[in-house]
Amino acid sequence: MPPSVVPSLPRRVARILRTSLFAQVACALVIGIVVGKLWPDFAADLQPLGDGFTRLIKTIISPLVFCVVVVGIAKAGDLKAFGRIGLKALIWFEVASTLALIIGLIAANVVQPGSGMNVDPSTLNTSAVDAKTGGGSLPSTTEFIVNALPTSFIGAFAENSLLQVLILACLVGAALLHLGHTKVPQVLPAIEQAQEIIFAIVGFVMRLAPIAVFGAMAVLIGQYGLGVIETYAKLIILCYVAAALFIALLAVALKIVTGLSLWKFLRYIREEMLLALGTASTESVMPRVMQKLRKAGARDDAVGLVLPTGYSFNLDGASLYLSIGTLFIAQAVGVDLSLSQQITVVLVLMLTSKGMAGIPGSAFLALAATASSLGAIPAGAVALLLGVDRIMDSMRVVTNLLGNCVAVFAVSRWEGALDTEKAKKVLDGEIVPTEEESPDKSEPVASDPDGEPATVPAQSAKEPAPEAS
Repeated sequence: MPPSVVPSLPRRVARILRTSLFAQVACALVIGIVVGKLWPDFAADLQPLGDGFTRLIKTIISPLVFCVVVVGIAKAGDLKAFGRIGLKALIWFEVASTLALIIGLIAANVVQPGSGMNVDPSTLNTSAVDAKTGGGSLPSTTEFIVNALPTSFIGAFAENSLLQVLILACLVGAALLHLGHTKVPQVLPAIEQAQEIIFAIVGFVMRLAPIAVFGAMAVLIGQYGLGVIETYAKLIILCYVAAALFIALLAVALKIVTGLSLWKFLRYIREEMLLALGTASTESVMPRVMQKLRKAGARDDAVGLVLPTGYSFNLDGASLYLSIGTLFIAQAVGVDLSLSQQITVVLVLMLTSKGMAGIPGSAFLALAATASSLGAIPAGAVALLLGVDRIMDSMRVVTNLLGNCVAVFAVSRWEGALDTEKAKKVLDGEIVPTEEESPDKSEPVASDPDGEPATVPAQSAKEPAPEAS
């Protein structure tokens, strides 16, 4: 038997780059930084690469969420359980985002990132803030609730309004449960098949991820350069350290509630995390993260409801940034906020931080609203954060994404919708789901009683399969 030939180093590197999305995205990230630094004018023309990828991903988010939620409700067979999941998710979101706000305020009080700047607000150019926000405003609580209700079935998908799509999915899932499989026997299998098609499209689009990361990173470095990091070093370091502290608390909470390791989960979604960092968008990885959470043992209905809802209600990274940013602005212009004013900051941000997703310049709108409510900080002072806002995207993206994933696991465990043993095996690498594998192939489908026996996950083993009439 001839001895095995060890591939040369160049061949091994080429094979890794050919087969590993993580390696491809990492290389694209580095190349983008180099191009942005050396050729900033050329880098500015690469904006369409990242924007095009984000557009492709956004086209499939709404139909994917709809399919996952409908299938999850129909297979769970219990609309009350779905309602409990939603309520528990909202409780978790409120606790987590409020904790993030408090951590941000404490960190800003201790470190004082804006002290000594002595900025005169009248010298700031606020027109750039208006340009970034498009002259818009954050919706009031009443407007937010009303806007969450769809005005048409097609319109919710056309406008990519996740909350509206969620409501429609809940209605369709409830209708399927009410009518039963005998009256509409083909609807659920059709939605399941559509779901598989969407996941296949996700796989195709993800092949473009390295190109998107290259373009987005080149534009970032070309536009802002590396000098802004020196100017705002104290603020940047504080935000990232506070985010690291919050993520550590998330890891402790996940371990206590589910017994799972956040660091193993981070390794499990490392490709998606690097892509989110490169494109500064959690939406770009939402379909893949949903798929991986389902493969890691979280039930369809929990994933389909908790993760998309978290994109509007659980912006932990944004909450950290808003609380630190508010105190940074106050310190920079020489305003000393009292304890009661800082409590007001928390209360206002608890409202303004909800529903920020998808609104251009939402962070500046929330900061301006908070400054106006206090009456002590000039609203135009938010222009101080224009130069550093894009640098903070990485912190916000990582914290938001991990916060929502932990929420999925925690709420699933709370509701009994998590196969903990499967989750541990997947995160330990004992089970390696393939890209083509359907997360539901291990579950028996009521509409196919003559299929071959399949392994039933722990959370559904206690539920008897419906008898064929």
